[in-house]
Amino acid sequence: MNRDQLESTFDQQAGTYDQQWAKLAPFRDGIHLLMASVFSRLPRDARMLCVGAGTGAEIHFLAERFPAWTFVAVEPSSGMVDTARARAGQHGYLDRCTFHTGYLDSLPAGGPFDCASSLLVSQFLLDRDERRDFFRVIATRLKPGGILASSDLSADTEGPHYASLLEVWLRTMAAADLSPERVQQMRDAYKRDVAILPGASVEALITSAGFDAPVQFYQAGLIHAWYCQRLQTDA
Repeated sequence: MNRDQLESTFDQQAGTYDQQWAKLAPFRDGIHLLMASVFSRLPRDARMLCVGAGTGAEIHFLAERFPAWTFVAVEPSSGMVDTARARAGQHGYLDRCTFHTGYLDSLPAGGPFDCASSLLVSQFLLDRDERRDFFRVIATRLKPGGILASSDLSADTEGPHYASLLEVWLRTMAAADLSPERVQQMRDAYKRDVAILPGASVEALITSAGFDAPVQFYQAGLIHAWYCQRLQTDA
């Protein structure tokens, strides 16, 4: 799926995205809760880069947890940006947010960030070199020692248990009131449009992009999440 297709897909879903996935909110909430603990030792006035911000769910959680933090949200879908901005305005932290409609490579230069998040984003980059470069650009935006929290769908798709795990996962997705047609679309997309790699392969990509060894801090179904720090010198 190319950039235009991704943007169009998420634009169409933006208005109802959170409601559509409400029954699966425990997945999201678990990552956010643990991510806040990962970030808890950062400065009181930390600056955070949120790559692929979507509807702004993680910013909302962290803005309430860390009331002096500021955020830069990068999101290519204008519909998602509108939803995230409205959420920030409704809950009183809009003045702490900057929204960039586009990709990380077009984000204007600025001071380095204390931390960054990339939740269920890099999996859409099918080329491994492009995926490595994605993490490398995030690294260049962080202070040395800055923390990245990243999650993606991950599994050994050639392993003996993947087919069984995938069926459980798709039944879980169906619990979000998705139509059988939508579930089949997801099954097809996992083969065609999502780079589901074993955890060790994702970790190696992140390490090669200028981070220390990622630590897996969350796993539920196909979702895995890691945290790591930018190395003191460039990779």
